[in-house]
Amino acid sequence: MQKLATDVVIIGAGASGLMCAIEAGKRGRKVLVLDHANKAGKKILMSGGGRCNFTNYTVSPENYISNNPHFCKSALSRFNQWDFLALVNKYQIPFHEREHGQLFCNDSAKDILNLLLTECAQVGVEVRLNTQINSIAKSSAGFSLTTSLGTYDCQSLVVATGGLSIPKMGATPFGYKIAEQFGINIIPTRAALVPFTLQPEDKETFSALSGIAIPCEVSNSRCSFSENILFTHRGLSGPAILQLSTYWYPGEAITINCLPKMDIFEALKEKRQQKQKSTLKNLLDAYLPKRLVACLVKEELLQKSLQDCSDKHLQTIAQNLQNWQIKPNGTEGYRTAEATCGGVDCNELSSKTMACKTLPDLYFIGEVVDVTGWLGGYNFQWAWSSAWCAGQYV
Repeated sequence: MQKLATDVVIIGAGASGLMCAIEAGKRGRKVLVLDHANKAGKKILMSGGGRCNFTNYTVSPENYISNNPHFCKSALSRFNQWDFLALVNKYQIPFHEREHGQLFCNDSAKDILNLLLTECAQVGVEVRLNTQINSIAKSSAGFSLTTSLGTYDCQSLVVATGGLSIPKMGATPFGYKIAEQFGINIIPTRAALVPFTLQPEDKETFSALSGIAIPCEVSNSRCSFSENILFTHRGLSGPAILQLSTYWYPGEAITINCLPKMDIFEALKEKRQQKQKSTLKNLLDAYLPKRLVACLVKEELLQKSLQDCSDKHLQTIAQNLQNWQIKPNGTEGYRTAEATCGGVDCNELSSKTMACKTLPDLYFIGEVVDVTGWLGGYNFQWAWSSAWCAGQYV
């Protein structure tokens, strides 16, 4: 087996790995990117329904969850969404804004991947795919990696292996194992931006609602999100649910307000004063899908005429529709999760360089680090920002 020397080895040819390679290459560093997959940027290509939600117009540290909430501030301020947009505009990639400032390619996520690969090629970065890494050892000059292609010696080693989400795309715990090998603490991981599954009895009750999507406010004791929820044959999904899942712990109940822009108690009282003679069922069906109303409100109450309803009846309706509490059974796990909470402990890393404090030639960037963004392009922005920072120093 051949033995080769290079300045920088980056493990992972995803968003953060390629971005870091570009920046290191610009500095004249000889960079090698290794990945076990047969294609670079697989998660880029599948993200955003194939359109890649590559960043967001409004990015702030509040859009991220971490055991060290201050850690992400430095990277996000030094390479921000406008910096990445400048790169997108340089390549004249057409894009559009969706709700909440989310930015997507007009045509294909391939545009973003091609941008990264083109930039890599321009600065002489070598990308080797289908490569297994068998061992990593610290050496006097940096690190020595034994791989299926031979042995590589490098001065700087960058771990950009991603998290555990979507294993069918090649996600593995390899990055965490590297951290553990070198005595670096790992914050326990869990699936994030992931649908909820329901308790067996709730699943039976709500399975009839599969396919219904409505705007809701979904909350727990710590935060709330107002966006669509989607009923599935397994449980609850949609943007509001995915957002809340990052802040949810097993055993907790969540609260769903199915009519976040009105007070249904006051609205029904007003209609009662106007002497409207409709049944509650007919009135409520004007606000929400019939199947949902039938699941959340008892039939005997729905059949009542509004004029026969007391305030107590109307309060029951309001409680059911605007303060619906449900305890998820769990989540769908990493299989469908869009991100991973937890990872390499930020307290072990320099927020300026992304290097380990105890091993300054070892860097961790992107999703493998304990920084998780909201749905909406925030995780890609963390990938770009953390990678850019490391790229200035490797």
